[in-house]
Amino acid sequence: MSKRVVVIASGETERRALPFLIGHLAEGGVVVEDIRIPPSHRAIDVVVAEKLIRSVWFERADDARPDKFVVLLDTDRSTPQEVLTPLRDELAKRTKDIDANVLFAYAEQHLEAWYFADANKLRQYLGGNLGKIDSSQPDAIENPKLHLKSLLGSRLYTSLVSKDIAAQLDPATIAQRSPSFRGFVAALRNGN
Repeated sequence: MSKRVVVIASGETERRALPFLIGHLAEGGVVVEDIRIPPSHRAIDVVVAEKLIRSVWFERADDARPDKFVVLLDTDRSTPQEVLTPLRDELAKRTKDIDANVLFAYAEQHLEAWYFADANKLRQYLGGNLGKIDSSQPDAIENPKLHLKSLLGSRLYTSLVSKDIAAQLDPATIAQRSPSFRGFVAALRNGN
């Protein structure tokens, strides 16, 4: 039996890129039906996450509701605990009436760190080297989004470019090298 999942993510970059990074999970029965993002580039806080979860939950018929929600956050320069714990605790109180699991995952720094995990494919996409980064530890890259922007040179980094990059990458390679990506995949697959 498949699990219906809705991801709550921070922006258009994630909404466009994630289907390429997690689409393979459908073979294992995990169907990510939707990726919701806050309107007007708002940050995900308790109120925004609650509204997004409620909008998905109540717009669907009972038999079409998701089995779980996975809230994906960037940690920026904070620890995962600093980012996840306050949101997790407060959101649990606010969504007691939603009969679906709400799980949390994070991208260490930013989603773009995951791209560096598949250094060979990213290098092919960029047509050059990746600078002084260690692709075996992508989650340790300080400000991976800025590093990626600088590697693009005169090309602008947009959500469409992010999608194009993600389409070239191998999720299995990313999972091998990025603990935060593995955690996200685990939340999608196995979460309660």
